[in-house]
Amino acid sequence: MAFKCSASDLASLTNSTAANPSDAVMATFLCGRLDAISNQFVDTAHAVDTTYLLFSAYLVFSMQLGFAMLCAGSVRAKNTMNIMLTNVLDAAAGGLSYYLFGFAFAFGAPSNGFIGRHFFGLKEIPSDSFDYSFFLYQWAFAIAAAGVTSGSIAERTQFVAYLIYSTFLTGFVYPIASHWLWSVDGWASPSRTDGDLLFGSGAIDFAGSGVVHLVGGIAGLWGALIEGPRIGRFDHAGRVVALRGHSASLVVLGSFLLWFGWYGFNPGSFITILKAYNTSGGYYGQWSAVGRTAVTTTLAGSTAALTTLFGKRLLVGHWNVIDVCNGLLGGFAAITSGCSVVEPWAAIVCGFVSAWVLIGFNKLAELAKYDDPLEAAQLHGGCGAWGLIFTGLFAKQRYVDEVYGGTGRKHGWLMGGDGRLLAAQIVEVLVIVGWVTATMGPLFYGLHRLRLLRVSGEDEKEGMDLTRHGGLAYVYHDGDDQLIVAAAPTVKRVGPKNQSPAPNVDDQASTPAV
Repeated sequence: MAFKCSASDLASLTNSTAANPSDAVMATFLCGRLDAISNQFVDTAHAVDTTYLLFSAYLVFSMQLGFAMLCAGSVRAKNTMNIMLTNVLDAAAGGLSYYLFGFAFAFGAPSNGFIGRHFFGLKEIPSDSFDYSFFLYQWAFAIAAAGVTSGSIAERTQFVAYLIYSTFLTGFVYPIASHWLWSVDGWASPSRTDGDLLFGSGAIDFAGSGVVHLVGGIAGLWGALIEGPRIGRFDHAGRVVALRGHSASLVVLGSFLLWFGWYGFNPGSFITILKAYNTSGGYYGQWSAVGRTAVTTTLAGSTAALTTLFGKRLLVGHWNVIDVCNGLLGGFAAITSGCSVVEPWAAIVCGFVSAWVLIGFNKLAELAKYDDPLEAAQLHGGCGAWGLIFTGLFAKQRYVDEVYGGTGRKHGWLMGGDGRLLAAQIVEVLVIVGWVTATMGPLFYGLHRLRLLRVSGEDEKEGMDLTRHGGLAYVYHDGDDQLIVAAAPTVKRVGPKNQSPAPNVDDQASTPAV
């Protein structure tokens, strides 16, 4: 806050009167100098906070590289270029749709509790409320939700379907959900300016276990359900057939990049860092909360990874790095909701439970004949939902007061709360599941009916890199620099065939080669 000075203030301090011309001139001069210094401090604070937010936005955007590597490693080699292109598309199409509509729907205040209605095309930006850096940060979040969905429907989806759903998700579905929870006008937001909070609390979803991960996971769930499993995923008897990704190395490297980016995802959601929590000064302020959030994020992911490692060892008898990476990411998705308002020890509880949530949902998916190549719906949807419930149980009152303002705010049920925050968290889970189901479900079904969703069975078996993208992702050269293609050297057709809405029974029995 800027310091303001007047001649009368100085007159009272110096026992002089403002009526004295010389005193008035001196007071005016001194006030001018003090105001200039105060303005410099305010400008510096804005610069520090903007730099912090931009750096966080760059970290979150770097997660797209992690998503690309994770997705590429999790699919078979014959579909590598396809999944890489969809990751590029998520960022590019999401950039335009979020600029034109998404940001306005999400943060266009003043508005109603359901949808924003200002700032279309960033009109009137920058303003007292938002700067360009805030848009960039929120865009990085929006495309992360689209990236989650693309993993669920990998290896069998037409390119045009990716373009349509990605634009719709980032331009409409995701922004509405983020408006509800993160806008000052949102009906479930804990930061509502009118004080009319859901259950007197509002739902705490600090960095998006629900807004980002649950939205992306449920959207992917409906896409994968309507498309059906990949050819060969289940045999005639209904037994699971492993269609393993072609590169564990890419999966591990992508997971590390996502881990790195999560330090912008969670701590960066404070938006500002130069804020004191009291007027006495000292070492404790929002900068401390940022550090604590990074610690809780680390502990939840680490605990989930180790729990998955030993849990899967007991269940299947071997150490699986892919499972560990998915468990790690599940822990991150879960802690994202309450990372700023829980103690570090509680983050360990969050990570432990999230690992078993993921293992349980994966088992349920097998029983239901549900096929998700990246376990995206189970990981982001299941663990994201658990993260919201976890926050309603373990949020600490002191941290909630500091982060969201005020005193005596509703907090976790197991931390002495009255259960109202937990009720708000449950409402968020139900409403997001219902919202995404009501929007993305009909979209995917419509694409399916129009034969725009799934590729033909023959194209799927041969791989979309060859049939849809002009060639394979991996080629090798011998000593004479002669091109040798590792797979399908005698394939005559390189163009797509007519699409079929679903594979036939015979197709289900055949397991395609990589």
